[in-house]
Amino acid sequence: MNSMNAQLQEVRAALGQLYAGWGADTTIEQIRRDWNAFFAEPRPPATVTAVDADGVPAFWIEAPGATREAVILFLHGGGYQIGSHISHHNLMARLSAHSGCAVLGVDYRLAPEHRQPAALEDAATAYAWLCAQGLAPGRIALCGDSAGGALAVLLMTQLRNASQALPRAAALMSPWVDLQAGGASYEANAATDPVTQRATILRMARTYLGRSGQPEAPEVSPLHAALDGLPPLLIQAGRAEVPLDDAHALAERANAAGVQTRLSLWDDMPHAFQLFTGRLEAADAAIDEAARYLSQALGGVPHRHYE
Repeated sequence: MNSMNAQLQEVRAALGQLYAGWGADTTIEQIRRDWNAFFAEPRPPATVTAVDADGVPAFWIEAPGATREAVILFLHGGGYQIGSHISHHNLMARLSAHSGCAVLGVDYRLAPEHRQPAALEDAATAYAWLCAQGLAPGRIALCGDSAGGALAVLLMTQLRNASQALPRAAALMSPWVDLQAGGASYEANAATDPVTQRATILRMARTYLGRSGQPEAPEVSPLHAALDGLPPLLIQAGRAEVPLDDAHALAERANAAGVQTRLSLWDDMPHAFQLFTGRLEAADAAIDEAARYLSQALGGVPHRHYE
């Protein structure tokens, strides 16, 4: 057995143990606590500083030597219901270390307590706050995984529609952009993705949207949004993940709209595999790829490889 297969088996077993502890009576608060704890280790060194971004909780995640002269605004995944700067600390810390940039993680409001458009409103507020600190939009890049990747796209389309300055570039990690989960990969990859399944994704979509929400609306589903005028995009996805077709569709639509787009596919990787940095070598490599892409887009911030 090669090292990658062994790592994937360890991840699959750990996820199975985590999910086995959840039942019909498990509260969303408990799931959030468990999710945070599950991704707590390994923990790369980084300074964590809480800030109030005009009412939105946000956290500077800064690896040693990182600069705030160029910033990556990070929007975490978790189906709009779980996830935080705690669960995503490792990803953000490595992204900061690899890019040389400070990362600002946004703890946007979550469903079911706060349904759409709360998450997008908070992302927009955090972006405006960051610009108000004196940082030019051309020195800001976006990054997000899963639902956070979708939020990044929605934020950019909202800024474009309002004729506001856009960030320089975005890296989207396993973006979940189809709230109807219509791609063939939702069934074809069901046996190879230990992270999520179509039924789970549809349940999260319903919880996020509420009874009156429309999953095909462009303001909630980037698959149906106009993408023209967006900055360059790096889209990463695992070939084994359930929402793989979301990444393909987004890349195809972005290219058709004239957006400079790079689609990066990773063999055998499940959904949002970058979260497993320190456990999967491919996750480390994908974060390094995203960091290089964003630092170059931001004007050549010195690249630092985290060991």
